Amino acid sequence: MAKNDEIQALIEPVIVGMGFTLWGIEYLRNGKFSTLRIFIDHEEGIHVDHCAEVSRQVGAVLDVEDPITGNYSLEVSSPGMDRSLFTIEQYAAYAGEWVEIKLRHAFEGRKNFKGVLVGIEDENVVVSVEGTEFLLPIESVDRGRILPNFK
Repeated sequence: MAKNDEIQALIEPVIVGMGFTLWGIEYLRNGKFSTLRIFIDHEEGIHVDHCAEVSRQVGAVLDVEDPITGNYSLEVSSPGMDRSLFTIEQYAAYAGEWVEIKLRHAFEGRKNFKGVLVGIEDENVVVSVEGTEFLLPIESVDRGRILPNFK
């Protein structure tokens, strides 16, 4: 997680300065090649031109600062309708929505939870699965995302 924090500290001021919000980043290492995925948001939405513009600016900063050793692919996109949740504030903002949460380690015998996001309690994500509420420690969450409702 330290690498994500280092990269975020470098790129967030650039993205905010361009008028966007840094929704989150994913840094995925796969052998010698890595992928850096940056999710940006804006109250009026994100267009492909926004992604290209942010990619150019952030790419220049990353080329100068060089926080990633070796080859990597830079991807910039909107969080989308099935947006991943990265921070406790994002989980709190989406209370009442259907979510899918995957934990790093099993909690009460399971790693995967799909249900309604009740909210946040202390440093725990509260999710209701088939009428049972689970308090999942935020530091144990590997990935959480909103499940879009098309009704």
